[in-house]
Amino acid sequence: MKKIIIVLLISMIAVSCNEEKKDKENLRYTQDSEQINVLKAAIKDYVDADWEAMKKHYADTAKIFHNTKDGISISQVVQNHQQQLEAFSDYGLVSGEDEFEMVVTDDGNTWVNYWGDWKATVKGTDTEIIVPIHLTAQYENGKIVREYGYWDNGIVMTAMQEMDMAMKQQDSIQNAETN
Repeated sequence: MKKIIIVLLISMIAVSCNEEKKDKENLRYTQDSEQINVLKAAIKDYVDADWEAMKKHYADTAKIFHNTKDGISISQVVQNHQQQLEAFSDYGLVSGEDEFEMVVTDDGNTWVNYWGDWKATVKGTDTEIIVPIHLTAQYENGKIVREYGYWDNGIVMTAMQEMDMAMKQQDSIQNAETN
């Protein structure tokens, strides 16, 4: 009788372990995965301006689409970031108010979605801007192969126009004082 009970217990444990393994294999949605950690690391590298480290999270052939239908390489994205961020004395993402999720599509493609708020301080005016953003990244072999990013550039453009007007006004004042 004891042997039967032991055999039944071992069988139940083996079946439950197998079910857990199947659940992980069939995982379609999660908020905790290696792919999410890759995107978190890429975002941290962006915030830290560690561009070489950021590039390592992307496949060599990755295509990135930020508010466009035309994909560019991660090297071009880094150049764009460096150029655009010159207008800000500080930038980052609001921590604690972001969300990550990983989904596996019916076709077996793995995507990570990110929603958060990008925050920056404009040089010259010290205006603080907050822009809601959405990123979605497709993964193959642990690297990002496609990334789409969406946000309202109008908020940034308005802040840049205000900065430009403030600089022109300052120049006018300085010119009037020297004449």
